[in-house]
Amino acid sequence: MKTRPDPSERVVAIDIARGLAIIGMFVAHAIPRVGDAELLADGRSSILFATLAGVSLGIMTGSQHPLVRGQRSDRVRGIVVRALVLFLLGVVLASLHSGVAVILHFYALMFLLLIPMLFLRRWLLALIGVVFLFGAPWLGAAQGEVDAEAPPVSYFVDYFFLNGTYPVLIWMPFLIAGLIIARSDLLRAKTQVALVGVGTTAAVAGYGAAIVVPGVDAVAHSGSIAEVTGSGGIAVAVIGALLWLTAVQRRSVGRALRVIFPPVGATGSMALTVYTVQILALTVIGGGAEIDYPGWPLLIGMLLLTFIGASLWRYFLGKGPLERLLSTLARAPRSS
Repeated sequence: MKTRPDPSERVVAIDIARGLAIIGMFVAHAIPRVGDAELLADGRSSILFATLAGVSLGIMTGSQHPLVRGQRSDRVRGIVVRALVLFLLGVVLASLHSGVAVILHFYALMFLLLIPMLFLRRWLLALIGVVFLFGAPWLGAAQGEVDAEAPPVSYFVDYFFLNGTYPVLIWMPFLIAGLIIARSDLLRAKTQVALVGVGTTAAVAGYGAAIVVPGVDAVAHSGSIAEVTGSGGIAVAVIGALLWLTAVQRRSVGRALRVIFPPVGATGSMALTVYTVQILALTVIGGGAEIDYPGWPLLIGMLLLTFIGASLWRYFLGKGPLERLLSTLARAPRSS
């Protein structure tokens, strides 16, 4: 009798998708722009990463069979610990002169905001996601950007939740979409095809609206409804396509991808470590001064070192160092 893989185990496609997001971040941080030109990786790689964060939290809390009451407290506590560590790490990395807009402390707040939604039904999650999609940009515009000299609480709320580099309320639809994906049985072909279809439709709707409707903007990091819809759609479609292509049912295609993509998957399996090392490397290379887009040689060097280092580390040692530390802290027993 055939048995379905345990969704709680690592999903190859998710690691590959996370690795692609990290590669996209490398590209966005390294490649010079021509005028106001926008790279495909701009904004979309971090949005893919945010969507995958929602998928990961969904897998941690039961995938398509959410944990029942009595089983949830340890997982929720672990997520809170992860969020606190990510926030502190993000603040530290943001204080360095790397030239990169660090996202980790924003992610941490997204994690905390997602906790009350973790065990809601999918239709309710979708409804909440729509509210965030349309309501958050309106709130940000109505609020306007608060000056840094404003009261600390006002500035914190505005910068992190409404008008900062990665405004939490505007980015919540990505994590909610990822959570819905995790609750939809990642291993079913119907789910995978549906993700590609829904994601493609959303991408066409978002970017199409920006092309044909006057005044509608989908520029990367604009936080507009069109950008959130279009970039979020790309993220969902990429996840669905990778899940379908790497499924065991694809036989030769799946095997070929599993041979080609292990370095990318290894990178994705220790994304936090790789991201942190990248920030530290750019800080050292810049010599304490921010540098804009250091170029192709550095990008190629970072990719080669990352693929080789991540592959060797995963083969010999398993989890990445920061991932292992985070996992250990999240599982640490509570004092009695």
